[in-house]
Amino acid sequence: MRKTFLPLTLIATISLSLIAIPVQAEESAKKSSMKLIKTIDGSIAPKSVRASNDGIVSAHNMMYKHSVTIYDAKTFELIKTIPDSVSLKNFGFSKNSSIFRGSPVEGSFSPDGKFLYVSNYSMYGPGYSKEGSDTCSPSSGFDRSFVYRINRSNYQIDAIYSVGSVPKVVEVTPNNKYVLVANWCSYTVSIISVAEQKVVKTVKIGKYPRGIAISKDSSKAYVAEMGGNKVHVINLEDFSTSYIPIGSNPRAIVLSPDDTKMYVTMNLTGRVASWDLIENKPGKSVRTGNKARSLALSSDGSELFVVNYLSNTLSKIQTSEMKVLETIKVCPEPIGVTYDNSSKNTWIACYRGQIKIYSNN
Repeated sequence: MRKTFLPLTLIATISLSLIAIPVQAEESAKKSSMKLIKTIDGSIAPKSVRASNDGIVSAHNMMYKHSVTIYDAKTFELIKTIPDSVSLKNFGFSKNSSIFRGSPVEGSFSPDGKFLYVSNYSMYGPGYSKEGSDTCSPSSGFDRSFVYRINRSNYQIDAIYSVGSVPKVVEVTPNNKYVLVANWCSYTVSIISVAEQKVVKTVKIGKYPRGIAISKDSSKAYVAEMGGNKVHVINLEDFSTSYIPIGSNPRAIVLSPDDTKMYVTMNLTGRVASWDLIENKPGKSVRTGNKARSLALSSDGSELFVVNYLSNTLSKIQTSEMKVLETIKVCPEPIGVTYDNSSKNTWIACYRGQIKIYSNN
């Protein structure tokens, strides 16, 4: 039998290839940094989740479950289920003694950690006959709704505020002076004074205001006009406005820790766009998936987490290069996301009735 000898150059090439295989596998493994560590089920239908960054995470379960659920950020255990039922009469908003129900959409914690503010898509009870809709205008005549304040000392609703029609995103200024609420169908933002405990200003925005981000010095609020192509800038000293031409269909907004960059999900194109707030010019953008919805930022500002609603995925973005580091399947219809600074875990609201928690190690 004739023996066949391989050339020395080919032997060397094969050897190098064999050495390279485990290295490549190791590099690939490093890219899959996000690991599912917990799935929360139960009587929930979360539209959003929000980390307090001092130990809890809230989920806001719309009219499907009429509740806000509170979880321990470390153990993931359910701490409290808060019904959205209130007596409007007790708060001076009705003569009717009936109990009214809300429909929690989004939440925001006060900077002192004492309160959780929650927007309600619609109200249900006597006198409320025209439930809100995602397709609407100020002339639609949908019922006005309320923002609730939940006291964290006892997890009871201790204040309510009448705002516009179909309120969605709610944010508290870092100086604890104002609570801002985006009224989807009223095309406005309600500004609630914490000191006066009432709405002190209503600012016209445009079609379908949604995402809100506030500068660290509490001087400016950035509001996405989802039905247009602008991010509106509200001066919180005199309530004057200007705008940033970000592009069509902006939805959610976060600011970098130093307030030099703004990141915005562009819902229709499935992209995340960046904007240089110092130079006042667009930065890089990146596609993440079909219907990019909510986003969250890591505590050091190095990574963005974006849920892609119709792709059923979560994308992790490196902010320095605006590059997708990783995209993973998470659940059907992921709609909300939050990042817990203390644990460095990412929480995802799955609209069909789950919360998924991923580690980033």
